[in-house]
Amino acid sequence: MFSKDTYVRRRAELKRLVGEGIIVLFGNNEAPANYPANGYSPFRQDSSFLYYFGQHRDGLVGVIDVDNDVEMLIGDDIDIEDIVWMGFVPSVSHLAAEVGISQTAPMKELKNICERAQKGQRKVHYLPPYRHDTKIQIMDLLGIHPSQQKEAASLTLIKAVVKQRSTKEPQEIEAIERACHVGYLMHTTAQRTIKPGLTERYVGGQVDGIARSMAQGVSFATIFTQHGEIMHGSPSDAPLEAGRLALCDAGCELDDYCSDHTRTMPVSGKFTQRQLEIYSIVEACHDYVLEVAKPGVKYADVHFAVCRLMAQKLKELGLMKGDVDEAVRAGAHAMFLPHGLGHMLGMDVHDMEGLGQIYVGFDEETRPNLEQFGTNCLRMGRRLEEGFVVSDEPGIYFIPHLIDLWRKEQHCAEFLNFDLLEQYKDFGGIRIEDDLLITNDGCRFMGSERIPYHPKEIEELMENNNN
Repeated sequence: MFSKDTYVRRRAELKRLVGEGIIVLFGNNEAPANYPANGYSPFRQDSSFLYYFGQHRDGLVGVIDVDNDVEMLIGDDIDIEDIVWMGFVPSVSHLAAEVGISQTAPMKELKNICERAQKGQRKVHYLPPYRHDTKIQIMDLLGIHPSQQKEAASLTLIKAVVKQRSTKEPQEIEAIERACHVGYLMHTTAQRTIKPGLTERYVGGQVDGIARSMAQGVSFATIFTQHGEIMHGSPSDAPLEAGRLALCDAGCELDDYCSDHTRTMPVSGKFTQRQLEIYSIVEACHDYVLEVAKPGVKYADVHFAVCRLMAQKLKELGLMKGDVDEAVRAGAHAMFLPHGLGHMLGMDVHDMEGLGQIYVGFDEETRPNLEQFGTNCLRMGRRLEEGFVVSDEPGIYFIPHLIDLWRKEQHCAEFLNFDLLEQYKDFGGIRIEDDLLITNDGCRFMGSERIPYHPKEIEELMENNNN
């Protein structure tokens, strides 16, 4: 939790941006894993509620009456039965005072607040819900069916929250830096642990253990797999095999802020020549972002600059052919890079994605292209601003089913060497990812320590560990 003044200031700015009506920000409730008393742990509060109200307790709702300049924390105090099992929890009034709020009310009062607002023809602003219990609560409060709640959510409130949360305050940047330190420990643990015979699940478990012991936990389900061509490959019981590549995409959540890094390593400790040829392209694309990303530049333009560099280097290897600019315009590069260069990062690993990617990663000037394969997965396209934190995560993947499909359809055949692609179906995939802070005149990678990603650094670390 930050200082009381932080939350007072954030709510004041939110009121200014929204302008009128009543803002209702729902905190999360406990979520049962498989029966009521066995909840998912640790409890995860809603990020926007945390941003404005700072409290991690379940069963809370924040209400801001913009017209009358009234702020209220809604929730029921914990009873003795919960205290016996879970320990003492401060009263709702105490939690409210910690973040500069003087008024509180029990949860039953929220219905009355909403009814009075509706009778007075006042706008009730809420964000798109993503949990079913919140959808039921909104239906009870406002009479809006869950199937209609996303469309009925307040665009004014969405844009206000995105505007505030997109630009990170110095204290937020410091929190992300701390999370990146734990990310460094997670990934170097993987690099030190990997060896033939261990299972993917074992190494992934070691990575998760660092996050659980040094932070609130992982910021998303850890990806650790020898099938790097699968974007979200979960650790399996498959043993690691010499000669293959292992991809680790993992991050932690610490002090409510996230890290997100990816590294790709040779299981045997040494890259083969073919692996190095592909790896060096991803490495060059990853580092090239440092040269072109800066305030005022569209991240979509950075993405396509990286795609052109990748296509040129793949052409030099013989995997692509023809005019590079034409190939990228046609989307031929998506054979190898079927996702966007990066996404916003902050309190959520894909920051604010639940509010609608078109509002987070795009704006009135920059719109997504939902028609072209690969480009339709671009999560961040808008102009960069100082204080933005985005991921930089180029990759090259050889997806057998995609190769077969495009070859059968002769899709982008004038730009792709399908005969040579056949020889790479067993390759897997490579991704390198770091978290990027946009500064006043450029950008920099976050975290005081850089997780090894240059091939010699990775090989040296793995060799030293095995000696």
